[in-house]
Amino acid sequence: MTGASDAFKSELLKLLPSLRAFAFLLARNKDRADDLVQDTVIRTREKHSSFTEGTNMQALLFTILRNSFYSKIRKRRREVKDLDDAHAARLSVPESQLLHIELEEFKTALGEISPEQREALVLVGVSGFSYEEAADICGCAIGTVKSRLSRARTALAAKLAEPEARQTSESAA
Repeated sequence: MTGASDAFKSELLKLLPSLRAFAFLLARNKDRADDLVQDTVIRTREKHSSFTEGTNMQALLFTILRNSFYSKIRKRRREVKDLDDAHAARLSVPESQLLHIELEEFKTALGEISPEQREALVLVGVSGFSYEEAADICGCAIGTVKSRLSRARTALAAKLAEPEARQTSESAA
């Protein structure tokens, strides 16, 4: 039992970085992402006895995290919004380096696409899941994942091209 428990812990620890990255891309807030990961780890540890060896732990963890994220969104919709917190989230400090600016533009563009499209892009494009694994995690058909991914890539490319197009038209004027 200890060997299985050690293997379980080892696998869980190995997956934490990718789980945290997925949580951050869903939540777009470091603290909320950390809370999501913590909730996922707690739920996974509580259900350790029902975990079957050979099961795809990465898919299981991503599914638990995703479901937790959407549950929290539904819960937040019923709560009164804190206006001060919303205002603070919009404040930003301008970055002086081009790389930081481009990263912020990318994060903004990623945040503007639909959650379903962002989720498909992160699962397949960033985390390396197959279409089938992503479909299992999202609870939808493979074709739906492919469609969401295609629309996400198109929307993201269009949003990232906008600043360049504006700069080109401004310099021509």
